[in-house]
Amino acid sequence: MIENQFAPMLSPQEMLRKGIFGGTYFAEIISYEDFPEAWFAGLAPHRYCSPKYLTAVNCFGVRSGQTQREWEAKGWMHADDPRGWFEWYCKYYLGRRHADDARQIKRWLAFCGPKGRWRNTIYAKIEKSGFSVADCFNVSPRIQQSLLHWSYVVNEEDYFAWLDGANSNP
Repeated sequence: MIENQFAPMLSPQEMLRKGIFGGTYFAEIISYEDFPEAWFAGLAPHRYCSPKYLTAVNCFGVRSGQTQREWEAKGWMHADDPRGWFEWYCKYYLGRRHADDARQIKRWLAFCGPKGRWRNTIYAKIEKSGFSVADCFNVSPRIQQSLLHWSYVVNEEDYFAWLDGANSNP
């Protein structure tokens, strides 16, 4: 059951507070009013519904990810979640179960699950850099920002597990 492997690290509220999607996520198509007020309490509106992508809003201060048009062109959208994975995740987090769950969870696993491409890439870059996980903020900030968009944060436990796995393969 892939649902057992699905382990986002942050709630949607925590993600918004850290800074994601250049503040533009709720600027078009869906309304933030469909979600709990507490998620947005104390946040300046430009942090979640800016009409313009603001790199300074992002946790890592970089532009990361693709545009809405690129997502649509790749067929990543479901009609019930026209803004993509994060919209799906917000609804999933609130308890909705949907026919698209398995596909979205597989996408999450491929991106940042234990064998996820970008999770493994960032840990390889951290190892190569010589920085500790605690001091790796400037190691591939674009990848780290992208991981944050998928509710994943670089951490020592996963890094050491990755090291053990990387060093056990001949």
